[in-house]
Amino acid sequence: MTQNILLLAGDGIGPEIMAQAVRVLEKLKSEGLDIAWDNALIGGCAVDATGVPFPPETLTKCQASDAVLLAAVGGPQYDTLPREQRPERGLLAIRKEMQVFSNLRPAVVYPELVEASTLKPEVVAGLDIIIVRELVGDIYFGEPRGIEVRQTENGSERVGFNTMIYSESEIRRIAHSAFKTAQKRHKKLCSVDKMNVLEATQLWRDVVIEVSAEYPDVELSHMLVDNAAMQLVRNPKQFDVVVTGNMFGDILSDAASMLTGSIGMLPSASLDANGKGLYEPIHGSAPDIAGKNLANPLAMILSVAMMLRHSLNKVTYADRVDNAVKTVLAQGYRTGDIMTVGGKKVGTVEMGDAVLAAL
Repeated sequence: MTQNILLLAGDGIGPEIMAQAVRVLEKLKSEGLDIAWDNALIGGCAVDATGVPFPPETLTKCQASDAVLLAAVGGPQYDTLPREQRPERGLLAIRKEMQVFSNLRPAVVYPELVEASTLKPEVVAGLDIIIVRELVGDIYFGEPRGIEVRQTENGSERVGFNTMIYSESEIRRIAHSAFKTAQKRHKKLCSVDKMNVLEATQLWRDVVIEVSAEYPDVELSHMLVDNAAMQLVRNPKQFDVVVTGNMFGDILSDAASMLTGSIGMLPSASLDANGKGLYEPIHGSAPDIAGKNLANPLAMILSVAMMLRHSLNKVTYADRVDNAVKTVLAQGYRTGDIMTVGGKKVGTVEMGDAVLAAL
């Protein structure tokens, strides 16, 4: 049966890196992978065309697809728009509508890129961790929220407010996802919270401990978020799987990405309860290099591999894509963000050429 993929190229470097992902899909399709794909708008290009960052037509196509592949959204030209029209609201909307609550963000240091990290080689060599971030709850979605005028001790002034909130069921389902991920790896799970000052994360810790009883083979530990941030740069290899809430996960996963040398190397998967997913590189739209053939397409291509593995259940094809990326790195091909001494500096299209050749 043909599996259907929705492609959302978005803004900035999005169309350039998506073009290289499509070349990979075309190659695999020509060799027997039974897939089809369609395109839709999200982010700034959707605002330009329709006035909203996540049009109803895009939602309809998402619902009809087996997986969604997204490149990047946003740009400085949209920063002055009303908040509900900004491209980033499209990201929040698609995550909420697809109910992709479990965000898997790997941070892997390839042997060839150890020197690209700003940390000492002995600290990051062999690093292979994954952060499981809850994606549709927490302070990003909590109500009430807003900016309003209030009477304070300083008189009448504007006050901004957001609500950090988690229900037991939301915590329980992300905990199950994290424990199952840990079972497939080294059976170590660290849960990150701020229970010493935030009641919402005290509940987080309590529920994670309750769920752990169902996974006696997984070693569970806990860490406060400020300490976790410190430990990520001090001794990152102590971690295997980390599970945390939406805001903490946003921050920690970006910090972990830089351990690898470049945010341009890391894919992500966001899964719903049935394994249907939204796949995207964790980097942004990089408007400063858009259209210049400078962007690194490898995180986008690795997102294809995650999609093949987690939603389409095409493990053999996923392995081929992963191995092709490893091959081009071993051959010395580098975009500017991962350039090392002795590397062969190439652009977006040339890196895509190298991956296709390796496939």
